[in-house]
Amino acid sequence: MKSLRRSAPVVLAPAAALALLMVGAPAQAQTVADAAFRATTLNLSAFGETLIAPDMATISLGVQTEAPSAAEALRANGARMNQVVAALKKAGVADRDIQTSGLNINPQYVYEQNKPPRLTGYQASNQVTISVRDLTRLGQTVDATVTAGANTVGGISFGLQNPQAAEDAARLDAVKALQAKADLYARATGYKIVRLVSLGEGGGYTPAPPPMPMYAMAKREMADSTPVSAGELKVRVDVNATYELGR
Repeated sequence: MKSLRRSAPVVLAPAAALALLMVGAPAQAQTVADAAFRATTLNLSAFGETLIAPDMATISLGVQTEAPSAAEALRANGARMNQVVAALKKAGVADRDIQTSGLNINPQYVYEQNKPPRLTGYQASNQVTISVRDLTRLGQTVDATVTAGANTVGGISFGLQNPQAAEDAARLDAVKALQAKADLYARATGYKIVRLVSLGEGGGYTPAPPPMPMYAMAKREMADSTPVSAGELKVRVDVNATYELGR
């Protein structure tokens, strides 16, 4: 007769048992999370806007000069640009608010039919971007630079030195609009809002509308300072959210 052998029971050490529990825990947590996500949800977006008067302006201006040689054009440009910068500082613009944004020198040609291009001289240009933080002096500042020799004023844009308060006001309006929209959809479908699952933000402060073209004539007479209207800025914040719904 053959004897029957029985296998000894497998006994897991405490550490091994704990390891198996830990392996199963993430899977169980994922299952719970998936079940929660399969709940009825509502995805919405809304925005809030704030209108506010700007308190600063950014202007691009500069000097263009022409001469027979590149050296002469650059030398004349530098002398006149120094006068413009001095006028800016005298008008109250700080060094930190004056930044060179372009420096170029280009040959000038005359093109005639059936003839090769003929070099006539060189044009030097120097552009600076300035920030004016006192809008009551904006027109006077532009006039002072033109009087000092600036003959190009490329554009002006308005902005905020500190947009935080305006952005926060727009955020509050955006969230109120989002909540109102969520309540409306919930009532219309016979549900109620259970909880806010996620909330995201997009958009925000954009400094000014596109620059408005301004052109300066160096020889024009200015009995009064140039009128400049700042208007209002629109600060917009977009939000999006996911809500869980229940009966």
